[in-house]
Amino acid sequence: MNDDALLATLGERITSRAPELVMLRRDLHTHPELAREETRTTETVARRLEAAGVHVRRLPGTGLVADIGAGDPDVRVALRADMDALPVRERSGLEYASGTTGVCHACGHDVHVAALVGALLALHEVEGALADRGIAVRGVLQAAEEVMPGGALEAIAAGALDGVDAIFAVHCDPSIDVGEVGLREGALTAACDQVQVSLHGRGGHTSRPQLTEDLVFALAKVVTDVPAVLGRRLDPRTGAALVWGQVRAGRVANVIPSTGECSGTLRMLDAESWLTVGPLLEEIVHGVVDPYGVQAKVERVKGVPPVVNTADGIEAMRRAALAGGLRPVPTAQSLGGEDFAWYLGHCGGAMARLGTRTPGGPTYDLHQGDLVVDERAIALGARLLAKTAVVRGLDVRRRALTEEEDR
Repeated sequence: MNDDALLATLGERITSRAPELVMLRRDLHTHPELAREETRTTETVARRLEAAGVHVRRLPGTGLVADIGAGDPDVRVALRADMDALPVRERSGLEYASGTTGVCHACGHDVHVAALVGALLALHEVEGALADRGIAVRGVLQAAEEVMPGGALEAIAAGALDGVDAIFAVHCDPSIDVGEVGLREGALTAACDQVQVSLHGRGGHTSRPQLTEDLVFALAKVVTDVPAVLGRRLDPRTGAALVWGQVRAGRVANVIPSTGECSGTLRMLDAESWLTVGPLLEEIVHGVVDPYGVQAKVERVKGVPPVVNTADGIEAMRRAALAGGLRPVPTAQSLGGEDFAWYLGHCGGAMARLGTRTPGGPTYDLHQGDLVVDERAIALGARLLAKTAVVRGLDVRRRALTEEEDR
């Protein structure tokens, strides 16, 4: 078959499998698993792929790599999905809602997994045509995207990118209509770290604050003043945002405690500033608390750099989207963090935002328990991934042939 026929065949195979992919997604949605606990998810996916004859290698802990095409291909394209759920209580009211108390797929990773499984099954069915073109495809289903620094590093260490020329992924976006795909060349996400500030001081009775080191007052100043000062010490173009998600101190109303802490995230659009912000953050925290006599400890867990999509990677996804019946739309850089960035530090590629909103329906937010996705996005995501792998493979092969002729 010619190249156009190959792409059309992939779409047809995925469309015919759409109900199966929805059922797989619902099964994963009902049985969510937290980071590095994705044992059932790993085995469910592995069994389905192995039953179809796809070669599967389990990664250490949880996660797997699935290879289509062996030997020494001209190009190997990787497709990635993340498997972990969040410690969030589901409030969707769906009949297939999470059966695990306090855990749910509030970020759409169940959709990512089902879409990638659909892409891999279709690609496996045209493996011979891919081999004729020197193309191999690798599926990377990783653990622990939702924690820092993320399971991508572990997958890379286990060889997930060995021999890979480019890698692609999709991420659910409930602000984009189903049938649309958000594409952006360059930085798509932000750098993201976890920050914890712990304070220690001499506590005492609230009637005699002058005899204590008023830790709660100092902690309140950290919560309000540190983000404000940081915003004045950094170039506004860095897009820095320090936001606290947890504040803890004391247990009763009339006792000034001796310890307290606040935890949050530091997000930055600019990767260069992200690499050097640590000493400045320390300086600001100590400057804020010194007048109150308390001791401060700053812990910063470096999370992920920004996802930076390559121009040729986005072009491949744009062409694949059009071939797969999706409408490319522009999308903005966000302050969200994504450990897919670690893969792009090793090879080219891109991540797209997969629309999951029902046109005319409500707009949900990620990481919220009421998230509902339009399940038509699953097959569309599978089509986008499968066709991106082929389009990218064909591009690399054509360039190689052109270079050979020029020589």
